[in-house]
Amino acid sequence: MGARHWRQWRSWQGLAMALLAAGLPGLEGGSLAWLTAAMLGLAALKLLEARSLGERRLVALLQLIVAGLLAAQRPELGPTLLQGAATIAALAGLLALELDAGLNARALLSRSLQVALAALPMALLLLVLVPRLDPIWPLPAPEERVAQTGLSADLDPGGIARLANNDAPAARLAFAAGGPPPPPKRYWRVLVHERFDGRSWQRGERRLEAGTIPLPPAAGPATQLWLMEPSRFAAVPWDGASRAPAGGDGALRLHRSGELLLRKAAAERRTYRLAGEETTGSWRQLPPAPVDLAFPTGRQPRLEALGQSWAALPSAEARLAAAESWFRGQPFRYTLNPGALPETAGLDAFLFERREGFCGHYASAYTALMRAAGVPARVVSGYLGGTWVEPLSGSPFLDVRQSNAHAWSEVWLPGEGWRLVDPTTWAGGGGGAVTAAAAARTSWWTWGQRQWWGLDVAWSRWWLGFDRAEQETLLQRLLGERREWLGLLLLLAVGLALAGGLALLAALQRQGGDPARRRLEWALRPLRRGGLEPEPGESLEHFCRRAGAARPELAAGLAELAASYQSLRFAPPEAGGSNSRARLARAARRLRRRTTLTVQPWKQMGAGSNGSRTIARPWNSWKGFSNRQP
Repeated sequence: MGARHWRQWRSWQGLAMALLAAGLPGLEGGSLAWLTAAMLGLAALKLLEARSLGERRLVALLQLIVAGLLAAQRPELGPTLLQGAATIAALAGLLALELDAGLNARALLSRSLQVALAALPMALLLLVLVPRLDPIWPLPAPEERVAQTGLSADLDPGGIARLANNDAPAARLAFAAGGPPPPPKRYWRVLVHERFDGRSWQRGERRLEAGTIPLPPAAGPATQLWLMEPSRFAAVPWDGASRAPAGGDGALRLHRSGELLLRKAAAERRTYRLAGEETTGSWRQLPPAPVDLAFPTGRQPRLEALGQSWAALPSAEARLAAAESWFRGQPFRYTLNPGALPETAGLDAFLFERREGFCGHYASAYTALMRAAGVPARVVSGYLGGTWVEPLSGSPFLDVRQSNAHAWSEVWLPGEGWRLVDPTTWAGGGGGAVTAAAAARTSWWTWGQRQWWGLDVAWSRWWLGFDRAEQETLLQRLLGERREWLGLLLLLAVGLALAGGLALLAALQRQGGDPARRRLEWALRPLRRGGLEPEPGESLEHFCRRAGAARPELAAGLAELAASYQSLRFAPPEAGGSNSRARLARAARRLRRRTTLTVQPWKQMGAGSNGSRTIARPWNSWKGFSNRQP
């Protein structure tokens, strides 16, 4: 193999290496991520030092393995396209090693695409029928800090302003049918803060197994698809009323506080599905714990006195009404820049002096007042609203950003359970100002990003959405209770997929072929239609001389075509392959124009040397065109 082929191989493998390296920054910590980076580094070093054919094959093999590892960790649409491009480039480099035929870059790319397309039936078969296994690598700890989000386990009104100005994406929500719920129902709960130290609210300890149950299943299929960006928490957004889709894998866990925990690595983007709405047995009916009524006395004296004045009212409903009336009667103002509160009696200063703040101030103060009045209460943080996006292509979705981060209250009412109360709306806020401002600042970049996300949502719904539950549903439909037939079905399907892939590859190769050969056949096709066919064993040069003798006006064009083709086919690579291809293309176009204008049926051109007519032969069987010297 000459130096030209080695340079061609190095170019393709270098391109594959660059595409694979572009996918590394999106990986988070973990043993699998480190393994992927190590294997890519090993492939890069091997690329620099490879000399023998076996070493160069090893580089391509390492690159294909790295592409598979990246696919397991980054299944989103964008990374998938990068991984696919890297795989095609690695295959092209491998074909440059194995096919010592002087193929140009376009031909190698076409061949690698054919190989990938032929392998597609087998890949689809493995996706559909092979049973899904749990990850064999350890996942990052659910509460490990690996990404910045708009939510915090500790809710202090003095520090939440930074989150209100963060317009980074938080989640995307697509619905199986119809649009999103009306704005008043777009409260997406994530964290529950039940511990109060007199100034700030803290979230209690959460464990995936302890204190949680599997989210109860619905009777029907999934109606919501959530795509959650990397987070610090195992808790994920939800409406508080949905259930798990029928046949789910149990990855969604429900805490008694109403937090929904997902058993997936929080360091990576997560997808999950929800279905239906619960009607009975809701977490909202679970009675409050002592921590939901705990109130440190003496820390906020004026707030405590006001709450205690409502404690004498006969019912919890009356205390809620009194609190709402008091808030609405005060000159509160919603603002994103209220300034820091005093370290001592900060909530007193907010309620009775400054009277301006954002959702964290109102939710904290109201919940503390309810506890002082003897009503169990807690603070909930999550997201409010979202922008409904209908992209030009892809699926419509609700775009939830960190600027939609919000906090509200939940109070316990006997006979009803936990009720959502948003005191920020009494001051003209409720997150609407943040959402409207973000929508008003929509730029061309945001518009383009949302168009891409629409495609990403469609990809996640129809491709990544085929999870273990969907697979179990399909197998149940195919086999019923006869699961012992799965092995036989898999074996039969593998055979059919292998045969189909090989047949597809053969058909694509016949259709693709040699570009120079296709150009030659295209130029001579009018002669075939006029009755001229090559004699068995006749070379291209002899045929062109014979055709030129019968049609002198085409003789020069035929001679130029034969010389150009032979120069491209038999000249050494250093003679200039690209120039030879260009000369062949020009000669073919000129001859085709002349022949198309002047050709007419020839009665004697098809005659062989013995006077009999030559039997018509397809041009792709004329072996002398590519394999014989004149």
